[in-house]
Amino acid sequence: MMLALGATGCEPTEEHWEPVTVAQQVVNGTDAPGDAAVVALVARRTRCSGDPLTLLCSGALIAPDVVLTAAHCLDVFGPEGPYEIFLGAELLPEPQGRFVRVARAVRHPDYVAETHAFDAALLRLATPVEVPPLPLPEPASLSLSPGTPVRVLGYGDTKEASAPSGRRRQGMLSVLEASASAFRAGPAPGMSCVGDSGGPVLVSDGTREVIAGITASGDVACRTEAFNVRVDALRDTFLQPFLSEPAAPRVPTLAPEALCTEACARDVDCPSGLTCDFAEGTPGRCLLPALQGGDYGATCTEDAACGAGGLCARLEPEGDEACRCFTPCVSPPPQDAGGCASAPGPALLGLLVLAVQVTRARRRERTSASASGSPA
Repeated sequence: MMLALGATGCEPTEEHWEPVTVAQQVVNGTDAPGDAAVVALVARRTRCSGDPLTLLCSGALIAPDVVLTAAHCLDVFGPEGPYEIFLGAELLPEPQGRFVRVARAVRHPDYVAETHAFDAALLRLATPVEVPPLPLPEPASLSLSPGTPVRVLGYGDTKEASAPSGRRRQGMLSVLEASASAFRAGPAPGMSCVGDSGGPVLVSDGTREVIAGITASGDVACRTEAFNVRVDALRDTFLQPFLSEPAAPRVPTLAPEALCTEACARDVDCPSGLTCDFAEGTPGRCLLPALQGGDYGATCTEDAACGAGGLCARLEPEGDEACRCFTPCVSPPPQDAGGCASAPGPALLGLLVLAVQVTRARRRERTSASASGSPA
């Protein structure tokens, strides 16, 4: 999966610029503990203990419940995939901060993966956070002329074994060239790298720092240049409409302890952002990606609290009832029954992509069939 993520940041081009290769913890940078609005994007965890954290990208909080990141950060799981954001200075090896579930993700409609044009995405958080967001630039207020100093932040690679990724870091760059929608920057002496994609690039507007751009790509060695999408080019047509959307109405959801008997018709029927999945010939069932359908009962902190063979599953990133004992609707086959059998766990994270894609494909097929009058 990480190889796939690295591949998405290759060969950015924009207008007449020559193509370059991947750039996305900050090289030749320093820790940035005070920049609380800079966050990490991670894959949603299924287990409440023993689940590895998967750093996907970085991002910037631009409203109490909205994060700006790069569109290619959603390439592996898709916009409808399961995501969380992390707020804190240290994600790895042990997180020192908090997690919040992503309720919705939207890519820029003009995003072009091959060139990184408009490589931007917005994430709506399930819960607003009490962190001052980063300010957006006023329209036509940034010149970004060659030589302008900018500050890049992210959780990515440092190219130093003694300073692994997973810490929020900062570094200074210098603008090399700018167009109406993007700009390139070189080391001064910092440089963005793998894992910094989606992180903010800040510049002073004379009175304060504002978000000049977001990291999209750069050279594979993280030494010579970074390609960044301009935020002022996104403001009126992409950012402001999303920020202005009214809050989604609250709707009743199914009880977590009765999901094996209660059917769902759409995702919003399911608690805690679970997916409403339709198997052939059966009613919709709420499930957590990488787990089969099941009920969520008593609260827990580890698998041992859920009895023999039980699983302590994570419904929400945090909270008193975030972790609850999971009981599958259909008992798994006994271990000596022959054939292939497996238990839910970290190894199933690799199946997450397939589970999400199959679920959404089924839903699209049913929607198309209904629209055309064909039988579902």
